Amino acid sequence: MLKHHSRTLVALLAVLPLAQSAADDGFHCGSKIIEIGMMQAEVLKHCGEPTSKTTESVPVRSGNQVVGTTQSQRWTYDSWGATRVLLFDQDRLVAIQ
Repeated sequence: MLKHHSRTLVALLAVLPLAQSAADDGFHCGSKIIEIGMMQAEVLKHCGEPTSKTTESVPVRSGNQVVGTTQSQRWTYDSWGATRVLLFDQDRLVAIQ
């Protein structure tokens, strides 16, 4: 039984650096990690103005009917050879590409 636990511990220790490396690939602004659900004001506070912004009106549907529109924004940040695109629905961050 002890031998089984030792193997499990060794396997976990081998995988831990890979998990840490994947977490480090997140979008950071300074020491702050930018996460889904943040508001535009929070992102601006930590990251400053994006390199570029685009705004699009997107139809809101209920079944086959368009019942309104919502504002979708795409913010692009270019730095250190990496480009991150942040997608906002209204004022909330919904995706990071």
